[in-house]
Amino acid sequence: MPSLSELQRRFAAATVFGDSAALYGLGIVGGRLDAAARLAIYRRNVLSNYRKALSATFPVVQALVGPAFFGAAVEAFVRACPSTRGDVNRYGGDLPRFLATYPPARPLPYLPDVARLEWALDQAAIAADAGSLDLESLGAVPAGQLGLLRFTLHPSARLVTSAYPVLRIWQTNQPGHGEDARVDLSEGGDALLVIRGEDGVVIHRLTPGARAFLLAIGHNLALAEALERAAAADTAFDLGEALRTHVAARTIVGFRAPTIFSA
Repeated sequence: MPSLSELQRRFAAATVFGDSAALYGLGIVGGRLDAAARLAIYRRNVLSNYRKALSATFPVVQALVGPAFFGAAVEAFVRACPSTRGDVNRYGGDLPRFLATYPPARPLPYLPDVARLEWALDQAAIAADAGSLDLESLGAVPAGQLGLLRFTLHPSARLVTSAYPVLRIWQTNQPGHGEDARVDLSEGGDALLVIRGEDGVVIHRLTPGARAFLLAIGHNLALAEALERAAAADTAFDLGEALRTHVAARTIVGFRAPTIFSA
């Protein structure tokens, strides 16, 4: 007799992927409907739930391509990247990567980046909270050791970079947008910080230096290394201004000091 996990695997294979061998391995009997018809009902419900959940997470992607295109893309995505979690509302992080290789989306090269922005907004909204940076403790760090500090970004902070004006695309597809909806794809790309503040999730444009700086911090690099990367991206980068801005905005919320003086 198959184990529960094996029955679950067969059910998922039959329901999502239409695997006929898995279907008949379930041994479904009884009633007026045959096994395939019974599983088809579940399949429609499962895919419908995924479409609803992903359309709520990626409304601009759906607006750009239309419901029919989006529905077909979601079905292909679910089969290519099945969920590994029970909560369908936490599913969709791989959709941007999937869209980058999805043949029908090739005429829309900006679409994966729009999806990345929407996923960042979704994840920022549900991320954990954090307090403000402890300025008193930071002030106690010896000046000669400041370059060794490793700062911590707010858990909701997400960086999104695109060769296309994805913020403009996103803005023109928001409800009530009354301005000119035309977007010139040649106007340049975006480097964006998505973060949850006191008034909800917001999007900030970043200079090349600020992007490199925050990206380095997010990768757990020391302050001196982060400064090097920021200066390489933008010779006008001002470390003092960047720290004041991002500490005040609670983009940077903590730091770890080297063990030689943190004890």
